[in-house]
Formats: sequence, structure tokens, C-alpha cells
Amino acid sequence: MRSQESRQARRSDGPFLPDFCSARVVLAVVLLAQLVAILLALARYESGVRFWDNLGRISLFLLWCTLLSAALLCWTRRLLAALGPLRTSLAALCIVLAAVALVSVGAWWWTTGAGPGLPEFLAANLAIAGIVTSLLMRYFWVTAQWRREVEEEARSRIRALQARIRPHFLFNSMNTIAALTRSDPARAEEAVEDLADLFRASLSDASATVTLKEELELSRIYQRMESHRLGERLKVEWRIASLPLRARIPALSVQPLLENAIYHGIEPMPGGGTVVIAGHCHDGVIELSIENPLAEAQDDGRPQREGNRIALDNLRQRFALAWGGRASVEAGPTEGRYRVVLRFPAETAS
Repeated sequence: MRSQESRQARRSDGPFLPDFCSARVVLAVVLLAQLVAILLALARYESGVRFWDNLGRISLFLLWCTLLSAALLCWTRRLLAALGPLRTSLAALCIVLAAVALVSVGAWWWTTGAGPGLPEFLAANLAIAGIVTSLLMRYFWVTAQWRREVEEEARSRIRALQARIRPHFLFNSMNTIAALTRSDPARAEEAVEDLADLFRASLSDASATVTLKEELELSRIYQRMESHRLGERLKVEWRIASLPLRARIPALSVQPLLENAIYHGIEPMPGGGTVVIAGHCHDGVIELSIENPLAEAQDDGRPQREGNRIALDNLRQRFALAWGGRASVEAGPTEGRYRVVLRFPAETAS
């Protein structure tokens, strides 16, 4: 327990700076620098002075400062990753100030030679750079803390989902195993092994990812367990031949959806029905769908079994943390069936 707490403490004190080796981060910082250049040009604007010439000089100067700072932060990325938040902020601030000082001296000597005024020019630039960098450090820190809180909340929800085993499923599974023990000992032994595999998966690391092959195999195990109880009422069609099975997916992503499809769509229907699990991959994006028939509504118009959408909300959070806007979870009724569609990048382990 103590080692786990220490790992969590180190994670909360880990690096919070963005990856300045990333082109997207560098582009964002350059755009911010150009915004600062416009503000400085407007602050220095006087009638009779060419505004665009002044803006061009300031933009070029800030562009050199920004690119040099980003290059130094990228080069020292591993060193900064080993520091705490305070030392990381101070080190990053010193790196940016050093870059601004170097560019300022170079720009001064290039434009005016050895003329007077360099100390004032250098001090003004360092003051502006210090203020802007300090604000950015604060923004990066707050953003990192917010993201960690969201991730921890999602992990808590994942652990709650993994720890939550429906009492009716466990009760029915044990009754099925007890009945099979008398009539078919071989199938009873298989059912016990399948139930053990499901429990083992539910107790695994909540933040782990598995291959799509492993997740689909776990779903097939769950299907076998329910088939022992529902018999011919349960049919599952697997249309997944074209899926890249080595792609990674958060653990327990498909199995809870299959569980919901059986619980809400198959079990309430006297004649049972068919769950269709289909998937394909196009342009590096996997689309995986789980469909089940909609059971007839009650006399008051409400569905026979109303879900609380824990699995769907949990899955949306996990997909958003794993891939951001590149992944999505859509769900809803369509043509007499309920359909859940997962879309996520086909990425393998690095």
C-alpha cells in the first residue's frame, strides 16, 4: 500500500510541461508569440510610425526567441522530466530567459552595433519574457493538475466498474455450474474456468490496455458463460474477420457492452435473440459495433430493464483519455435494435 501511494505521489509531482518536440506544441507557442507581437506593436504604435514594419521586426524577434526556447526545452526534455514541479518551472524559466538574452544581444549587435542602450533593451526583453513565461508555467501546471484529476476520476470509475459484478450474473452462474455438475461434469469444469477468467480480468489493472484479440476472447468467454444459462435463446454473430487483432484497446471495453446487450436485449425476450458484433478498419480507424434487439416495452411505455449507462459513460471517458477527439462512443436505438459503435485508432503497442 505504501509503495502504491509513493507511486501516486511521484505521478502527481511528475513533469507537467508539454512536449516541445511536438510540432503541434511548437505551432501553438509560435502562434502565442505572434499574438504577443501584435500586442507589443499596438502598445508602441505612434502616428507617423510604420505599424507593419514595427510589427514585422517584433514578430521576427519573438519568432527567434520562441524557436530557440522550444529547441532548448526539447533538448532538455529528459532532464526536466526528472525534476519536481518547482524545479521544473525554475529550470524552464531560466532556459527561456537565456534564449531571450542570447537573441536580444544578437539582435542588438546586428542592428545597432556597439551603440549604447543594450542593458535597457536586454532588461525590458527579459522582464517581458519572465512575465509571459511565468504565466505559461502556471497555465501548464493548472492544466496538468486538472487532467490528472480527470484521469484519477476515470480510473476510479473504471475500478468501480471492474469491481461491480452483477449479483444476478454471479448467482445464475453458480446455479448453472451446480446443475452442470450433476448432468455434464465436463461442461461444469469449463464453466468454472470461464468464470475464473472473468474474475481475473475484472481484478486486472484498471489503466491497462490489451490487444483487441484478448478483449474479444474475454467477450467470447462471457458469451459461453451466458450460453450455459440461456441455451438456444442466446445467439451471437461475430463479424470481425477484417479487424487488426493486434491493435490496443482499454481493458474491459467490449465485454461490458456484450453484457448489457444480453441483459437488456436477450434475457427479457422469451424467444431470445441475436447479438451482432461487427467490425472493420478503414484508414487506420477501427469501427466496432454491438447490436441487440430491443425488448418490448412495459405497459407504461418504459423499457423492461432501464440501464444506468455506467458502462457507456465509463467507456467514453476512457476513450477520451486514451485518444482524445480521435475516438468516439455512440449509442442509441435504430430500426428496432440498440446499437453501440466504438471508433478508435488502430494503434499497436510501441
